[in-house]
Amino acid sequence: MNARPLIGITGRRFRLELIKGADERYGDRCLDSYMSDFAGRIAQASGLPVHLSYDTDATAICHQLSGVVITGGQDVHPAFWGGDPGVVRGIDPRTDPMVHDAARDEYEIALVRAALEQGIPVLGVCRGMQVLNVALGGTLVADLPAGPVSHLSAEAAPTDGTADHLVSFVKGSIAAGLFGEHAMTNSWHHQAVDRCGAGLVVTGRASDGVIESVELPGAPVLGVQWHPEWMKSEDPAMAWIVQAAATRRRSLP
Repeated sequence: MNARPLIGITGRRFRLELIKGADERYGDRCLDSYMSDFAGRIAQASGLPVHLSYDTDATAICHQLSGVVITGGQDVHPAFWGGDPGVVRGIDPRTDPMVHDAARDEYEIALVRAALEQGIPVLGVCRGMQVLNVALGGTLVADLPAGPVSHLSAEAAPTDGTADHLVSFVKGSIAAGLFGEHAMTNSWHHQAVDRCGAGLVVTGRASDGVIESVELPGAPVLGVQWHPEWMKSEDPAMAWIVQAAATRRRSLP
């Protein structure tokens, strides 16, 4: 058996016509898109990255995977967490990859639930942390008010963030074991975890109280609100998902 764990990475889907220079003859066909930074860092940590389309049956694929990464992107559709439906613009997400995509939400929520049921390590990144929370029945802050911490940064990736975005971690948590008591991180989000879903606990906050990391005690589950794949420095969260997946793989009969 290959010792390198298979790590599934989620992405988004849009029409090929959105890519500059695409042939107009098949512009209405769809493209599945994934941030290669995730794959690169997972491979660097000795994992085997694989990309997951919405068409992949969540329960079946989890029987093949050793770990799952739920990546960043557009806001989670309010229908999945009891938010205000009035914010939904009704635009086809295949023509604008930044609007709500209920198909992506449905798939990723199912993937999280299947992974948790099978004991597969999960890393949720930015939107992915919010999906993790929603999958367990939690709610979100629909739009963070302006304040002393710049959560929707104007900085370009990759970046290690700015001094105002210092995250403090709970002693004894997975996050504290990876980062220590504090860590400066990047930040590109306007929504955040509000009420935690069943079993989730908050293990990291920014100085303004915004939740920056969550975990499921007793399980290899970590959600981070920043983007470890776009930290200029090496971020231990990416190595963590590979290590947690490898540990689970070794424990299987």
